[in-house]
Amino acid sequence: MTKALLIIDYTNDFVAPTGALTAGAPAQAISARITQLAAQFYAAGDFVFLPTDVHTPGDPFHPETKLFPPHNVRGSWGRALYGELADWYTAHADEANVTLFDKTRYSSFAGTPLDLWLRERGVDDLHLVGVCTDICVLHTAVDAYNLNYPLTIHQDAVATFKPGGQEWALDHFKTVLNATIV
Repeated sequence: MTKALLIIDYTNDFVAPTGALTAGAPAQAISARITQLAAQFYAAGDFVFLPTDVHTPGDPFHPETKLFPPHNVRGSWGRALYGELADWYTAHADEANVTLFDKTRYSSFAGTPLDLWLRERGVDDLHLVGVCTDICVLHTAVDAYNLNYPLTIHQDAVATFKPGGQEWALDHFKTVLNATIV
């Protein structure tokens, strides 16, 4: 079985106390667990992917421009990986089984080569962590399900800013997407 860990949108703007669209304390509380999982997958020779939201302020063609304040702007502090994960990534950025890549939509699959990369590597066990549970993690999970990837969601390594969103999404992963929740 070939595994891949997707660490979705774990950036300053989504996690740090002063982030533009922060999930706050719940997202900050999962920092050590996300870094632990990255190290665990890496040490086992598995793949670690870091799909990271990127935007251009005021982009009239991007649907999020009307929904959310500017966030994860290319080259900004807000788009940088948060906390311990930033240090872990810096130490492993040049490794063949670690890949940080841009995404411009909620799903890590939309408009990216992620599906191709996973298939090239023979990945048949996909694990999701990051933020926000009920937005980008959810949309990534739906696309992964539709592409026939078995899913594992690490409930101790996902967080959101919307009250009730965490429980709803975890239930949806399990009952609608047949994901394993650990």
